[in-house]
Amino acid sequence: MSDVESQLLAELADCQSIDDSLEYAASHDLQPNQVVGVIKSLLAAGLVEGEEQRHASYALTQEGSSYLEPGSPEAQVFAATPTEGILQAELLQKLGPVGKVGIGQAMKLQWIMLDKSGGQPVAKRKVAEITDGVQKILQSIASGNTEGIAKQEADALKKRKLIIPETRMSYKLTKGPKFALQRKRAATDLTHDMLQSGSWQDQEFKAYNFNALGLPPSGGYLHPLLKVRSQFRKIFVAMGFEEMMTNAYVENSFWNFDALFQPQQHPARDAHDTFFLTNPASTPAERLPQEYLHRVKATHEQGGYGSIGYGYSWKVAEAEKNLLRTHTTAVSSRMLYKLAQEGFKPAKYFSIDRVFRNEAVDRTHLAEFHQIEGVVCDKGLTLRDLIGTLKMFFDRLGLKKLRFKPAYNPYTEPSMEIFR
Repeated sequence: MSDVESQLLAELADCQSIDDSLEYAASHDLQPNQVVGVIKSLLAAGLVEGEEQRHASYALTQEGSSYLEPGSPEAQVFAATPTEGILQAELLQKLGPVGKVGIGQAMKLQWIMLDKSGGQPVAKRKVAEITDGVQKILQSIASGNTEGIAKQEADALKKRKLIIPETRMSYKLTKGPKFALQRKRAATDLTHDMLQSGSWQDQEFKAYNFNALGLPPSGGYLHPLLKVRSQFRKIFVAMGFEEMMTNAYVENSFWNFDALFQPQQHPARDAHDTFFLTNPASTPAERLPQEYLHRVKATHEQGGYGSIGYGYSWKVAEAEKNLLRTHTTAVSSRMLYKLAQEGFKPAKYFSIDRVFRNEAVDRTHLAEFHQIEGVVCDKGLTLRDLIGTLKMFFDRLGLKKLRFKPAYNPYTEPSMEIFR
């Protein structure tokens, strides 16, 4: 319970009522809004009962506040006018914008006069001393005392835009049905401890609002990785690519390695880099396209198509081994073979899916990750087509400034790396 709240309740216990919360705030050097906030909380708790009271009042404008110390414009003009008089132009230069307003008001009040007999107007005093009633009214309003201000005076200051009317609200307070010197917090739930101790019988509970709307149930959300996949997929489709089926995580070594002309003695085909299956451990070679298998075997051993081959004895048993695919290029090799069998035609393929490596797991490496792959098949394609396709893809991702540099990759020629 705040100090303001306990102080107010104690006052109410002694005096039985508080006639005006504004007067209470002023007498205890408190902010009126702070007191009103405490009162509203006590009203809701039933500790007090209150009757709203509205008071017509005034507040100073920015211009009105500027006259609190130096006085009203007319008083400043009178103070700046010596007994022997002063040229109007000199007076205006001395006081600035206030002088123009003040001269008119001072002449209206018969405090000064303008003598034009000598050619240039000269301001002269008409009275020996004055009382700055405007400053006194402004100071009273600033201190919160607006009683005694005549309506005619207030209207004149409103017309001059020195004050504005405002309505201030206060409360007349009496004790409420649940009045106490200290607030007793209502419980929101019936607990196991209350039931065991029996304290629930004397405990006040907060009323439930059965008409209140509950929180809407949150629906499912896409995983950040799925969001990225969806974004990449939309870009590929917009560029005219067709998605390849990548639902087969288990692949045999022929499509994963041999059809891509990776030699059977390559370190990447060892068990410490690849997850090999134990059951089923292999796919019979009879299930592979035999004519294509023999061409792949001959190319490995003797070369062809511009290659000299690897010059080793290629073994079918190695090609039959089942594994978790190490790259989605295994899917691309199947699609290219299928395209060739159906009759070659220009095509664009892409895939986004999981691949698996027998990596040491740490904060930057996992045994599985996602690979994005795109394949463009056509005649007469050059390196410029590849660069243009990559630029278009990254441009749609918002990466517009790319640089390309040559790189060595033993299975693709030519090869490049992209960096910003």
